[in-house]
Amino acid sequence: MIYRETGQFKANYQDDQALFPIDQDRYVIFGILFITFAVVPYLLNQYWLNAILLPFLIYSLAALGLNILTGYCGQLSLGTGAFMAVGAFSVYKLMVAFPELGFIPLVLLSGLITAAVGTLFGLPSLRIKGFYLAVATLAAQFFLIWLFNKVGWFFNYSASGMINAPPMTIFGVIVTGPEANDVAKYYLVATFVAVFALAAKNIARGRIGRNWMAIRDMDIAAELIGVRPLIAKLTAFAVSSFYVGMAGALYFAVWLGSAEPTEAFDINQSFLVLFMIIIGGLGSVLGSFLGAAFLVILPIMLKNILVDGFGTDSALSAHIEIITVGVLIIGFLIVEPHGLARLWRIAKEKLRLWPFPY
Repeated sequence: MIYRETGQFKANYQDDQALFPIDQDRYVIFGILFITFAVVPYLLNQYWLNAILLPFLIYSLAALGLNILTGYCGQLSLGTGAFMAVGAFSVYKLMVAFPELGFIPLVLLSGLITAAVGTLFGLPSLRIKGFYLAVATLAAQFFLIWLFNKVGWFFNYSASGMINAPPMTIFGVIVTGPEANDVAKYYLVATFVAVFALAAKNIARGRIGRNWMAIRDMDIAAELIGVRPLIAKLTAFAVSSFYVGMAGALYFAVWLGSAEPTEAFDINQSFLVLFMIIIGGLGSVLGSFLGAAFLVILPIMLKNILVDGFGTDSALSAHIEIITVGVLIIGFLIVEPHGLARLWRIAKEKLRLWPFPY
């Protein structure tokens, strides 16, 4: 009785095609945003903000980017870690060269640079797909990491090969560097994620998103009805890389503060983000958040329970975490191969029809 649109009449096409046509959905979104921006920063301590929520939000943004490419357009990519590195090194060079521009424009510029690089490496998708495209993007992963590790210009010829984020401020509050304000960092990342999650939802509902999904479902049929594969695939790579590049910039500058390419952006990052969208749900904005929560927050909670609650040895608890998360992943995919987002949609349908079975 709670989740039902009875009595909610739509008098025009715009209302019927609204982003959240059911009032209850809008209330839930507004409630989540209120908690995110007005409650969480003042209730949680530094550990929760820095060690849990920041990586969760940043990985959610990266998963959104990969979901645009793989979930909506059907183009498999294993180069997410490398594109995050492009965003990180781009924002580093821009912060050093143009600090007067401000941090937010620099993050957006780093996303645009990553979009250009992603489009370049997306060119093979015009001729190959599936496993072969995955191998091509995997080559991009190794090539770009090698480039950032060997060419001294990218890390300003530092002897260690590491890059360190210089301090930058927004409205007089430090958001990068060792003296950065934790609440300000959280607000910055949460704002980026909220704005671009809304943008991704609207893009997927529009003409561009419909073209992506047509290519994903059957590219030959899509071409026959007028969808241009060249434009659809390259725009998917560009938009996806833009999101991933911004995530990489925030990952380096706001969360880590310093990074070394072979450790911070290796192939494990690519697989981690790929697992997030598979577990959360392909072709779903909500699935990107659910998958990120599953693979970022759950291991930390398990570690705290095992080490702090039961006094388990740290090395043993690490093995238990891996086994537990692996078993849960297998279980979820057996129960619902379309991910956690599909389970949520099923639950909503049951609420709409309750108490009548179907």
